[in-house]
Amino acid sequence: MRAYYSADRERFYADTPSHILGEMTRHHHFDVEAGQKQAWLKQVAVLRAALSGMPAFTLYFEFAIPRMGKRADAVVIIGKAIFVLEFKEGQSRFEAAGLEQVEDYALDLKNFHEGSHDLAIFPILVPTEARQSHDVQFELAFDHVARPFQLCPQDLGPVMQRIAADNVAPAFDATAWEASGYRPTPTIIQAATALYARHNVADITRSDAGAINLTRTEAAVSQAIETSRVKGEKAICFITGVPGAGKTLAGLNIATRRSADDNDEHATFLSGNGPLVDVLREALVRDHRARTGGQRSAAERHVRAFIQNIHHFRDEYVHSSAAPSDHVVIFDEAQRAWNQRKAAAFMRQKRGLTDFDVSEPEFLLGVMDRHPDWCTIICLIGGGQEINDGEAGLSEWMAALSARFPHWRVHTSDRIDHPDYDLNQEAQRFLAAPRVSLSPDLHLGVSMRSFRAETLSGFISHVVDGDGDAARAAHAALDRYPIVLTRDLDKARAWLKAQARGSERYGLVASSGALRLKAEGLNVKAAIEPPKWFLNGREDVRSSFYLEDVASEFDVQGLELDWTCVCWDADMRHDGGGWRPYKFKGTQWQTVNNRFVRLYLKNAYRVVLTRARQGMVIFVPHGDDGDPTRCPDFYDGIFAFLRRCGLPVLGDPDR
Repeated sequence: MRAYYSADRERFYADTPSHILGEMTRHHHFDVEAGQKQAWLKQVAVLRAALSGMPAFTLYFEFAIPRMGKRADAVVIIGKAIFVLEFKEGQSRFEAAGLEQVEDYALDLKNFHEGSHDLAIFPILVPTEARQSHDVQFELAFDHVARPFQLCPQDLGPVMQRIAADNVAPAFDATAWEASGYRPTPTIIQAATALYARHNVADITRSDAGAINLTRTEAAVSQAIETSRVKGEKAICFITGVPGAGKTLAGLNIATRRSADDNDEHATFLSGNGPLVDVLREALVRDHRARTGGQRSAAERHVRAFIQNIHHFRDEYVHSSAAPSDHVVIFDEAQRAWNQRKAAAFMRQKRGLTDFDVSEPEFLLGVMDRHPDWCTIICLIGGGQEINDGEAGLSEWMAALSARFPHWRVHTSDRIDHPDYDLNQEAQRFLAAPRVSLSPDLHLGVSMRSFRAETLSGFISHVVDGDGDAARAAHAALDRYPIVLTRDLDKARAWLKAQARGSERYGLVASSGALRLKAEGLNVKAAIEPPKWFLNGREDVRSSFYLEDVASEFDVQGLELDWTCVCWDADMRHDGGGWRPYKFKGTQWQTVNNRFVRLYLKNAYRVVLTRARQGMVIFVPHGDDGDPTRCPDFYDGIFAFLRRCGLPVLGDPDR
């Protein structure tokens, strides 16, 4: 149900307040406290007074905002104007949190509700005890979403009448508007929170081609799990996808569905991405406590059973021969599992185990193979995502399956042989084995991270590949996704703050090799606290909002912000013919010849360039003639190439 109560003018004034209250109470899924009933009755009274002079309107109480898992107090449509109202019962002040909340609702409708794309939207905050309105301005932003109005109840009617007079339209089809498609693209934090609270994935995702692909992928994986369970087989599924296509979302949805209360199975979501695990866990703990009012320790225990660090999972079963309690495990970013050299060295140095001599893929397959009946592993694979030494890549999984697990069925994407997945020849030959099934449904090819630019991943690939002409052509198709260049960090910070509205999050990101950004006041070696950086508010100096701490590819992989400033250093510089990778060691830059280290650097920039959902500014320093580690030539080539890619300059390009 989109709204608890909806009515046109005639019905709204014909229904008694008690009848309206009864309708809202009936559609509310939980017990309604007396305070909530009183608040609803107050809203009815305020809106009856405010709308009395309107000849026609359509009103919705408790209108669903699915991406956020919340409901707006009221939505009123008059002509071609949408009013989104948030009431604060018993309050007399205009609090910043309320303004942010109602602006978020308005932006959500504009960006994700098809029927609202071409309408003007006016968010309004109404503290019911306020006696004076604040700063009433009738200006619309470029996307026709106004800055939030701060109105006392007495001024609500006159302001709405003035706006309605400027937005007269023919008879409005409210039924068609209400039924029009809602295509949200939640952040992974929003998605995890909603799924953990048992929302259906259909409520929080889009319904276009990208989400249809996501639905098909989940159906294919569910079928593989069911076949394994019914036949008593063991199977592994490899899901591939472009950055931001929804691989982690698919994995979280599978984990929650297979762990439902009416299901005797339990599925666990595993990731070797420590910052991602920490941020998602903290977000779920905070949400769980907000919903249940329980103790933090209880919420943490509950969340730990759902999302685990893959290395902790490994450490638990290296000392035990028991089969896991889970028949289904989802390995996020499985291409980053450690090879035999890295795993053995870690287990020897950190765990004191001298006889650990297998790769993480082989060990993890062996752990799940302990089940006497059936199990299914789902591996989520990102192309071009290996960013650290010792990450095995996909070939290591294929090698383990070929050598030690001939009885396992293998389901994989038909794009698995794409160069981005860097399969060696032995792995490619393995794909021809009879037990391997290739399916297009196991590839997610449309980025859903940026709802404004589904072609962003292609543009970024051309940039990091050094193909300026192809990047320029791709950039021309980025209709509503701004990317700007600057050589002034303060201008970059100001641009971020000017773009973001509501609770939209922004921050500084850079390659972990960008060590000479320290001269610009950005120290990539100063570790951030990812949960605080990604989750805390504007008032916290540790949050991304403060634009002081810069996050590296290790901090942000798998996560996202609305707006980013990508700070580009001389570790990846352009000489006019192509990218040249460097590593800063001691007091100077050194050229990088190792193929894998070059790949990691390229992927580091791919990661930081694909973190923004709505747009980004790229900061390239000027350098310093007096500092041989920051020679202007290092940076001028970078800036020139990015200009060749079609990126406009913020401010004066000659400075």
